[in-house]
Amino acid sequence: MKEKIYTIPVMEAFKEDCECPLCLLEKKLEDEYIDYILGPSLMEPDGREVTNEKGFCRRHYELLFKRQSNKLGLALILDTHLVEQNKKLKKLFDSSISAIKGAPGVSALKNLLSRSSSKQTGAGESVDDLISALDNLESKCAVCSKLDYTMDRYIDVIFYLWSKERDFKDLFQSKKGFCLRHLKMLLAGAKKHLRQNEFNEFVVKVLEMQQENMERIQQEVNWFTKKFDYRYNDAPWGNSKDSVSRSIQKLAGYMDLK
Repeated sequence: MKEKIYTIPVMEAFKEDCECPLCLLEKKLEDEYIDYILGPSLMEPDGREVTNEKGFCRRHYELLFKRQSNKLGLALILDTHLVEQNKKLKKLFDSSISAIKGAPGVSALKNLLSRSSSKQTGAGESVDDLISALDNLESKCAVCSKLDYTMDRYIDVIFYLWSKERDFKDLFQSKKGFCLRHLKMLLAGAKKHLRQNEFNEFVVKVLEMQQENMERIQQEVNWFTKKFDYRYNDAPWGNSKDSVSRSIQKLAGYMDLK
């Protein structure tokens, strides 16, 4: 099979011995995006526009903070993000405070604590607006949005290769399955990309593969627990020494468990 530039990352990930090739793809992208945000993106107006507006999720704030090589860069990003968000939030804070203080005949504390009274005034509505804005901010992440977009493109490539390249289909079927999050992405991708006969073949193959490997990893974890019983002191560990971290990845996707 002749590899094209857009198939190379997918092929490289699927050639690795791992619990989920898509986790490898995602982790590589994540590292590249973190480096980019703390590097070239700092001086790009478009990049700062995105980070000012979206900020980051908890995981990516943590990863950005752990990159000790550029604390100043992170501080600059946080500074302008806070300026923009504080401007938006101040209006909502002021609106809620004014609505509560201005509620006729109802104390501020009572208005906050009483669901019925808040519904009868503007206080409840203004706090609902604030909650909605906070939910919206919490749901955004400059890294997650880039990851989601690129991972969707990788899913497109996987199904292109599955349909066109016999070598890739054989490679795909030799894997140890996927984490459950990426299994869901593959099943959704199959509905989008495959004709009915290809869809049926893919779903059967991937679910058989997944079931076999979910059972395998459960047995490995089970053997890990048995090794703490003195009766199994002299028995070999087999593949069970790192089975706890691999089983967590299988269930929830990649995370740094070192």
